[in-house]
Amino acid sequence: MKFPMKLKTPVLIIFAAVVFIIGCDTSNQSIPSSMSIYDKKDTVSPVAKQQPKELTIHGDTRVDKYYWMNERDHEDVVSYLNEENAYTESMLGHTKDFQTQLFEEIKGRIKQTDMSVPYKHNGYIYFTKFEEGKEYAIHVRKKSEAAKEEIMLDENELAKGLEFYSMGSTVVSPDNKMVAYGEDTLSRRIYTVKFKNLETGELLADELPGTTGYVAWANDNKTVFYTRKDETTLRSFKIMKHVLGTPVEQDEMVFEESDDTFSCFVYRSKSGDYIIIGSSHTVMNEYWYLSTENPGGKFKVIQPRERGLEYSIDHYGDKFYIHTNLDAMNFRLVTAPVSNPGKANWKELIPHRNDVYLEDIEIFKDYLVLNERIKGITELRVIPKEGKEYYIELPDASHLIYSSVNMDFDTDVLRFGYTSMTTPNSVYDFNMKSKERELLKQQEVISDTFKPENYVSERLFATAKDGTQIPISLVYKKGFKKDGSGNLLLYGYGSYGSSMDPYFSSVRLTLLDRGFAFAIAHIRGGEEMGRKWYEDGKMLNKKNTFTDFIDCGEYLVQEKYTSNDHLFAMGGSAGGLLMGAIINMRPDLWKGVVAAVPFVDVVTTMLDESIPLTTGEFDEWGNPKNEEYYHYIKSYSPYDNVEAKEYPSMLVTTGYHDSQVQYFEPAKWVAKLRELKTGDNPLLFHCNMDAGHGGASGRFRRYKETAMEYAFLFDLVGIKE
Repeated sequence: MKFPMKLKTPVLIIFAAVVFIIGCDTSNQSIPSSMSIYDKKDTVSPVAKQQPKELTIHGDTRVDKYYWMNERDHEDVVSYLNEENAYTESMLGHTKDFQTQLFEEIKGRIKQTDMSVPYKHNGYIYFTKFEEGKEYAIHVRKKSEAAKEEIMLDENELAKGLEFYSMGSTVVSPDNKMVAYGEDTLSRRIYTVKFKNLETGELLADELPGTTGYVAWANDNKTVFYTRKDETTLRSFKIMKHVLGTPVEQDEMVFEESDDTFSCFVYRSKSGDYIIIGSSHTVMNEYWYLSTENPGGKFKVIQPRERGLEYSIDHYGDKFYIHTNLDAMNFRLVTAPVSNPGKANWKELIPHRNDVYLEDIEIFKDYLVLNERIKGITELRVIPKEGKEYYIELPDASHLIYSSVNMDFDTDVLRFGYTSMTTPNSVYDFNMKSKERELLKQQEVISDTFKPENYVSERLFATAKDGTQIPISLVYKKGFKKDGSGNLLLYGYGSYGSSMDPYFSSVRLTLLDRGFAFAIAHIRGGEEMGRKWYEDGKMLNKKNTFTDFIDCGEYLVQEKYTSNDHLFAMGGSAGGLLMGAIINMRPDLWKGVVAAVPFVDVVTTMLDESIPLTTGEFDEWGNPKNEEYYHYIKSYSPYDNVEAKEYPSMLVTTGYHDSQVQYFEPAKWVAKLRELKTGDNPLLFHCNMDAGHGGASGRFRRYKETAMEYAFLFDLVGIKE
């Protein structure tokens, strides 16, 4: 599973880590043992106890022998997970030095002392910085370029003594005197919001537990609106109002989402004029608004929810700008008067196009910038109030471009980010009037050997069984032979309409520099090729996601980019479901598979509405309480389709505190695979007992698991250094 709602999150956030994730000092390497993981096939693997439980619905009974693992914190569960971790450590023990080498290599590419590109907002310049040897960010601001830096929050200090630390959003009050921030110290994505006086450095007594980690300030600088989560399901279901200095028990509920298939959220509009409440469902949305000058007022609805009607809003002047699928599968842009914003008053500004997917917009006083996707590739289209519209020209045919931090309306300058599979992430200021651009920062790869021109990127198309052309983004180092002898890692996701774009990764160089090619299969279930691409890979079309990935793998073998003995697959979360499905359908196609935090027990999870995210995802997977969906989901659910056959070598990872995919799904899956699989191919399971869905916290620690995954892949093909 992933996130139950699709928020307008700037792609900048996705790349915040990419800017600083950068690996390659291979001096003083210790040479690992010549032993292979295959030499340890006689090592005794854990055997999970069996307590058969019958699960019956629609006259059909499934028997789950490992259902007992669902009981979190039971001593038998913890004992089993520890046994699996010990087994994996034993099986990969001969790669321990190699893993250390890989970790140091990946870490070595990261510029230790670094900072983000500063941006201006409300009289201050804001940025984050990292200091050598430290795991976490330092949040900084200053009044001018020449002014002294003011440290608002140092995550390194806040994280001291904690196994896990994640900071949510940092939101400064309109008068610049206070900062609100969220803290998650368990990795369940449940944040406690705290407040700091930026003038005195005092930490206020106010604490807001059980939240999403974000607040929206009213203009009185003392009232905040925030989202509270359900303690069991973790669904965001209430919007609360808190006044600084008052007990949290007295907080007023201003909105409650009673429909458990929806999740709600709150934010302050870019204009600063409105507090916006949104409630989101897979196939519909609803928004409410309130003036930031009147925090005691009543919220007004923009357009009441209707099944099938999706929309999101921006505000400027006397209009709401509404991005909607109304009569537009690939979305269009309409405006509505703030005084009466219902759909009866929507006026078209940017029409729908069948061949262009309108993803998002950026509003300026004299310009409108559209984030579009054309033939699977992102583009930025600039529309001036006066003059001809145009697209920003880019050097790479296959790339990712996105609107970055743009806080001001009255400016000619657009800040955007750009990357490709061979171009490190770059941030530009672009003058929309003169079309001149200034490179502000490019991700620095600390390496004596990395040069973009030494790597090759290709865009390929595999033909699916129904004739659909499936894009593949591919990158490799020059010298890669297309004779079937090359190792290739194929990555996929294909759910929730999330597009996997061709971006640069310094971590990935560890693969490429050892002769691997890396490919992304842009399979149906994402939105790379428009909204229909998503619709054709969900609900009763979900199997297209799996067969598309298999077809991409077969195409790469057919075209001799690799062979079955050198083809690997990787995916996480819903991409882990993909991994589970493809090994059941075509186990012979893959040399090895890495499944991270995999959503594999689909039927049982979607029948249990107490499990986080379940109710909000009925329109993604289908509700198995409906018999048609039950049988369809059961036909591909990885856990329900494990058979007695030879599976490829596998490494499965999870986090004990995962709030998105509960630890017991991969744990049960591995136990059942051990019970039924034939052959000697290794099956390893690693559960991080201190982490959740995103793995370990901090800049560097997460790459220890990456090093383990890479060492596993390398070991399967005899790469030892």
